[in-house]
Amino acid sequence: MTDGDERPAGAAASGDEQPATVPQDGDGPTDPSATGTEDPGQAAAPNGAPAARDDNAGNGLAPADDDGSARGDDVGGDGGPAVQRALAGAEEPASEPGPQSHPAGHPATVPGVHPIVAGGEPPARRRWRLWGVLGLVLVLVACGVPGVLLLGLVRDAAGRPAAVREDRGTAAERQLRARMVAQLDRQAAALLDGDRAGFLAVAEPAARPALTRRYAALRALRVTAWRPVADGVPAAVDRRPGEWRLTVTVGYCFVVPGCTPSSVELGTRWRVTGDAEPRLTAVEESRATPAGARPWEVSDLVVAVGKRAVVATTPGLRAKLPGLLAQAEAAATVADLYAVAAPPPDRYLVYYAGRAEWQRWYGGGRPKWTAGYAVGVGGGHHDVVLNAQSLTPSGVDDLLRHELTHAASLPDGGYADRSSWWLVEGLAEYAGADGQPVDHYEGLAEARKLVRGGWNGRLDALAPADDASDDRVGGAYGIGYLAVRHLVDRFGEQRVLDFFRAVVHERRSMTEAADEAFGEPWSGLHDDCVAYLRAVAG
Repeated sequence: MTDGDERPAGAAASGDEQPATVPQDGDGPTDPSATGTEDPGQAAAPNGAPAARDDNAGNGLAPADDDGSARGDDVGGDGGPAVQRALAGAEEPASEPGPQSHPAGHPATVPGVHPIVAGGEPPARRRWRLWGVLGLVLVLVACGVPGVLLLGLVRDAAGRPAAVREDRGTAAERQLRARMVAQLDRQAAALLDGDRAGFLAVAEPAARPALTRRYAALRALRVTAWRPVADGVPAAVDRRPGEWRLTVTVGYCFVVPGCTPSSVELGTRWRVTGDAEPRLTAVEESRATPAGARPWEVSDLVVAVGKRAVVATTPGLRAKLPGLLAQAEAAATVADLYAVAAPPPDRYLVYYAGRAEWQRWYGGGRPKWTAGYAVGVGGGHHDVVLNAQSLTPSGVDDLLRHELTHAASLPDGGYADRSSWWLVEGLAEYAGADGQPVDHYEGLAEARKLVRGGWNGRLDALAPADDASDDRVGGAYGIGYLAVRHLVDRFGEQRVLDFFRAVVHERRSMTEAADEAFGEPWSGLHDDCVAYLRAVAG
């Protein structure tokens, strides 16, 4: 088995580069061939701050300096002493903002949904792997859980349950929230206007280095929408007088002003003194499973933007951007053909990760030899990450076609049923093969090995275990490819996509979907697929 940390011949640079200094103008790198700067007019859309809520947020400031805990009984039941001190000197309570709506396309809570993750890249060919425990229950694939910090009854200064309390906190708590959100709205407007000083102005000095890096990364990605919203109320930080924590959600768009926003949720930290405006002291990294911290939260980025794809990496790997963008643009034209239930993504976002970034972006933790993966980030978007350590030049094109096809074909919340693994990965492999003859498919040897031993002949039992061997994983992807290829040869691509939509998007049984899409019973089609792949690979 090839270890992804061993660079195969021709692999990309190690990616161990030192972080680059953030450009002093705040608008990212200035190299015109792979730039972190942008056309000022392209990022000037209004932020629409009240429009989004409850996904996964991250404008990424300094990390929190303690465990982030916040206890409901630290706040008085009717704006007790801690809240009243924070609000001292305030005039009339701010009017409560109107109801907020989720960004369009925000995923619902889906149990049993798993990220689609591609496996490692040995010298001869890539091998794909399912990452994570297939029985895992994920709460929100793209966004995590909306933060409601004060659950249950809040007690007053005497320790008694508050007699009257609205679901969203007391009037004093809501007023404090409104003041914090107003600061975040000012910051969002500054971000979209290219005003770095304004972006930093809401924060205390200790938070500004990380905030500056975040500003540069977001501007490099051509942020066109940034909509912070808080649904819960602030909570006093235990044993830190004058400090508060507020969970916020940000809906955001890159490049395309009118996109359906992706979203991210995180905790913000504030210092409140008397009647002064709240000051941002830290922003915690998003930790939603499986998305984890977005690259723009934690890294300096340089970015190349094309008509269909955006490719980003760290400054030390800048030289890779022109070639990667050209390959991603070509792969996007293929992946667009497999958009099943909606138009293709407005842009495919691809991150190219060095060694350190591979371990940190989106939570890290992938198998050592994994070459790439796609992860849902809300709004119908899936970010794609490539592992610079395990790629060979010859493996990038089909890897990009495979992963971008996941981004185009999967529902926002991923897929929940491991019995359909062969179909999801088989379609991506079919796209990755890009019409080449079956006997040229690089995974044929692994498929043959698995067909001859170790597989029970059931497509619904094909998904490999997380600790499966390299050959077992490669063989599973190969069998999935051959099964989908046979269905396409018999019925054509459109009817196979109809079948895919019914199974993966509508969560219908294979039996029902086959009857509708193919007009034949699934039991017979299954056996026909197995007979075909045994004849080809056996």
